[in-house]
Amino acid sequence: MVETANNHQQASAPPLPALPLGAARGPTWPPAEQLQQLQYCIQSNPYWPEAFLLAFQHYIVMLGTTVLIATTLVPRMGGDHGDKARVIQTILFMAGLNTLLQTMLGTRLPTVMGASFAFFLPVLAIINDLGDEDFTTGHERFVHTMRTIQGSMIVSSFVNIILGYSKTWGNLTRLFSPVVLVPVVCVVGLGPFMRGFPVLANCVEIGLPMLILLVVAQQYLKRIIPRAHIILERFGLLFCIGIIWAFATILTVAGAYNNVPEQTKMSCRTDHSFLIQSAPWIKIPYPFQWGTPIFRASHVFGMIGAALVTSAESTGTFFAAARLSGATPPPAHVLSRSIGLQGVGLLLEGIFGAAVGTTASVENVGLLGLTHIGSRRVVQISTAFMIFFSIFGKFGALFASIPLSIFAAIYCVLFGIVAAVGISFIQFANNNSLRNIYVLGLSLFLGISIPQYFVTNTDQNNGHGPVRADGQWFNNIVNTIFSSSPTVAMIVGTLLDNTIDWKSTINDRGIPWWVPFQNRHGDVRNDEFYSLPLRINEYMPTRFL
Repeated sequence: MVETANNHQQASAPPLPALPLGAARGPTWPPAEQLQQLQYCIQSNPYWPEAFLLAFQHYIVMLGTTVLIATTLVPRMGGDHGDKARVIQTILFMAGLNTLLQTMLGTRLPTVMGASFAFFLPVLAIINDLGDEDFTTGHERFVHTMRTIQGSMIVSSFVNIILGYSKTWGNLTRLFSPVVLVPVVCVVGLGPFMRGFPVLANCVEIGLPMLILLVVAQQYLKRIIPRAHIILERFGLLFCIGIIWAFATILTVAGAYNNVPEQTKMSCRTDHSFLIQSAPWIKIPYPFQWGTPIFRASHVFGMIGAALVTSAESTGTFFAAARLSGATPPPAHVLSRSIGLQGVGLLLEGIFGAAVGTTASVENVGLLGLTHIGSRRVVQISTAFMIFFSIFGKFGALFASIPLSIFAAIYCVLFGIVAAVGISFIQFANNNSLRNIYVLGLSLFLGISIPQYFVTNTDQNNGHGPVRADGQWFNNIVNTIFSSSPTVAMIVGTLLDNTIDWKSTINDRGIPWWVPFQNRHGDVRNDEFYSLPLRINEYMPTRFL
């Protein structure tokens, strides 16, 4: 069935077959553009104390990816624990700034802009290229590597700026349909599966209790204790983190991890990151803090590939965020505006010296569905925590010392929510069409299988992927693009959906529902959610019913 955006009436469908006398027909669920279980939508806001706690929860959730990236990359650059602390501070500072820009001027959706793994392979390639050069100290090697990363990010940022503000990216998204959105949004959640249970299993005695406790407290206990329903639903994640974190601290102090492999210590101990000891009390990130950027053409192309990947990943995440916050699918002009602004953010990250660029955080979008609160104000308040803890390093280092296995357990739930949201888009197309089933199946499978092949055959020490042509620039950009699940799913899905019987299956593809949302004034709700400047009345504490 297809639901139009203007009159919200279902398209004609063949009559249901007659049932035997006395038989009961099961309920049918019409397409629903908004999730009615949301307690606060994009424009309605919780009371201020509750909003601050929810915002702090968003900060904690995005912190895990930031720490994991810095912990992995900084030692390979030659940096010490102090350098790692400064990198984390810079990434957090830029994440807060870019989140504020996106929620006010970009998509205006409640999405946190967090560190992106898309830049992992290009950074490894830069580290490997500089491995043969002589440096007197490890810190000197680290600073030189950071300056090279800065130069590459500054140049590659113009790719997103041009794609966005030239409206090229928005015109590309007009080729989408609900059939394309399903695999793209699904693999946004399924793609990072290696950051879920595989990381949890590195310290199963902490990660598994965290996963079980979170599911029980957030889904079962709230129904057993009705009075605590709201508290457990909205803040159960914080309670679970506190309990398991205390349990991990007891095991660490008791010496349970004194004689275990290094990988286990990294995943289990609460004092193995050394961030609290090495982080400065106060340190404000500033432009060119590592020195003058170094520009090398051979390193820029890998970063260009990462910039393209973050555009695809953010686009899929934006669609999931819109659905989980009660908004309409982002129109083409809004996506162009957001990708252009993401390029501006990447430019600022290159200037300030962040180790990687940012993208829309999948885990924080999953948190919208976990708490049933899609308020934009909550995410905007979370930027205050990011910026505060990026400046006052000792306080931020305390929360950064949470074991990675705890974060991995959280991601198992949050990534799954985003993947499931992608499946919900199929209700706007004909899910009984064999043609749609073919497009969905191939896009989903290749969106997971192809990146897995590239990641498996990539040397994690030097970043060399399976494509090894004579031109290293070509290798870097191709390996980076095809290591991203959302990018592959977007390419395959868009190509198939717009070439296989695309004219004769317009209704089956859900185009009548999709088209109005792509026009600036195609649906009145588009202006309500995405128009600029900000509306004063959106900050009224109106409850979403």
